[in-house]
Order: sequence, then structure tokens, then C-alpha cells
Amino acid sequence: MNADLLVSVWANPGQRPNINARQWEALIGQARQARLLARLANHCVDKSWLDGLPDVPRRHLEGALRLADRQQHEVRWEIDRITQATRDMDVPIVLLKGAAYLIAELPAAKGRVFSDIDIMVPRSQIDAVEISLLGAGWISDERDPYNQRYYRQWMHEVPPLRHIQRHTYIDLHHTITPPTSRFHVDGDKLMSRAIEVRGSPGFLVLAPMDMVLHSAVHLFQEGEFGHGLRDLLDLNDLLQHFSSTMPDFWREMLNRTTELKLQIPLFHALFHLQRLLGTTAPKALTDQVHALGPSIASRTMMAWVLGLALRPMHPSCDTYWTKLARWLLYVRAHALRMPLHLVVPHLARKAWMRRFPDEKTKTQ
Repeated sequence: MNADLLVSVWANPGQRPNINARQWEALIGQARQARLLARLANHCVDKSWLDGLPDVPRRHLEGALRLADRQQHEVRWEIDRITQATRDMDVPIVLLKGAAYLIAELPAAKGRVFSDIDIMVPRSQIDAVEISLLGAGWISDERDPYNQRYYRQWMHEVPPLRHIQRHTYIDLHHTITPPTSRFHVDGDKLMSRAIEVRGSPGFLVLAPMDMVLHSAVHLFQEGEFGHGLRDLLDLNDLLQHFSSTMPDFWREMLNRTTELKLQIPLFHALFHLQRLLGTTAPKALTDQVHALGPSIASRTMMAWVLGLALRPMHPSCDTYWTKLARWLLYVRAHALRMPLHLVVPHLARKAWMRRFPDEKTKTQ
């Protein structure tokens, strides 16, 4: 079935794809939409498959490798520029997500492509850091007063910052979830366990268990599943890497999950990792993982909608119910991020602005 072509590559990592030209076209399209083309190429290189592939898919994969390599060099340069912009400040800067995987040389960085760089600083210092970045050439394109207030009052980050010359983006956070969120996480708790990156003075990354939990809550609270499969594969890489290097990682992660109250996002992540990739918790912790989940009805509903939404946004993956599933998750994500009295007018405004856009502003 073409809908599951891409995930089957990692579900059966030792099995070379035995597919026809039409299926290769679907596979390449799925990987591109899911931002996994370079990762797919890396997988083929690791397995020594690349040279034996048909010409057309091989060229796509080779091009993706070159693009990912160039982007990773650019990200390292941007991180250096952030260092220079904040060099006179006594402030801890935590790299998040892809930038963290790259600097910490984690397996999830292989074939990674970037749209922005995510960093986190203490909330008490976020204004000062933003001013320093503005002085170094990053600006906010957000001109709508409502959206400025939306970010600064209700969200866990300031509006995205774009460099005026290089057109690179920074997302500047003070925690990993909105203060209004059902799954709000105190940024100070994350900062207290952040660890230094060897060879990258001035930068930190989240503790291993926090890195996994951030990936899980980001995937299941953001509501945008265009690259959901990529995020799920990141989670899989992180779990495999940390559990192989830290003997009691799973138990520590589950304890941290309870401390940060992120049981439900982690449950959904682990459920779909087992469903798609066969990744499971140690047997001794199976009951503890099962206890993380919500009610049976909620589990069943989420299993259905996520089963559809985690597929790449490609025609070969769509079913009659796919759009409905993604819409339900989109609404759910907003309901998780904001209480009802905020989310209803916010979604109504977004719908109005999509229907009657104001060319002078950029909507959230």
C-alpha cells in the first residue's frame, strides 16, 4: 500500500525497498513532503543501497544530501552568530530540537533540514536577548498588534525573528509549551537540568529525558502534522540512543514525565512508535507506560486520528477521512494550548483573516 511506503523503510530498516518506478515516485514525494528526503538518502547510504537505485530516485536523494549538508553548515554559522550577538550577556542559551541534535551530534541530526533555529532562555532575560538579536540584524516581520500580543502574552516564545541579510529565522523561547497550555512546563525546571555542549561553549541542550519529552509534546500539541512522521522518527532515534548510553534512562524519563505532567503526550508518542516502528519500553515498565494514557475512549479516538495524520501530506497517503482527522487535531491543539475563552475568539479571528486577509499584516 503506497500510504505506508515511507514509514516501512524504517519499520524494516534492514530490508531494501523492492518497489517499482511508480512506487519510487510516491516514496520520493512522501519523503519530500515529510522533510525526510535527506534522511531517506542517509539511510540508503548507511545500508550501501544508493548506488544500486534507479537513476531518477538516486538523483533526488543525492541532491537532498547536498542540500542537507549545506544547511547544516549554515546552521552552525548562525549559531556562531548568535554567540557573537549575546557574547556580552550572562545568560544561558539552550538550543532546542534540530539545532540541539546537530550541535550535540545526536543520530537525529543525520539528514536533518532546517527552517529555523530554536533557542530557549530564562523568561526574565528574554527581552534582553531579543534586543541583542535585534541589534545583530534579526527583526520581527510580525506587524499585527493582535499577533504580537498573542505571542508575548499567551505563547512560550516571541514572534519569529528573521535576519535582514541572510533571511534565516530564530524562534526565541522561554519554555517549551505556552503558559496557558494544559501541559504547561516551567522553563526554570528545564534550565536547571540543561547540560553544556562539548566543543560549543556558551550553549546548552536539554537533559536527555527533557529532550524526548519536548519532542513528544511538540508533536502532539502543535497541531501541524506535515512533518509529524519526521518528529516521530526523531523520538525513535532519541529513545534508542539515550537508552543505549544510559542504563536507567527509561525509568528516569518516566519519573520526569510525572514531574512535568507530560504523561499524555508521551503515551501517544510511545503508542505510535510501537505501532509504526515496533519500539517498546522495557518489559518491566510496560504497566507504568500503559498507566500514562487517558481514558479508553480518548485513546481510541486519538489512535484513529493520529494514525491518519502522521502519514505524509501527499496524495498517495490521503483517505476520505484524512482532512477531517487533521482538522480535529488542529482544533484539539489550540484547545490544549489555550483555555476556551481565549481559543474561541482566536480561532474565529484566524478564520476571518483567512477569508478576508489584510495585505498589510501577516496573521498568526
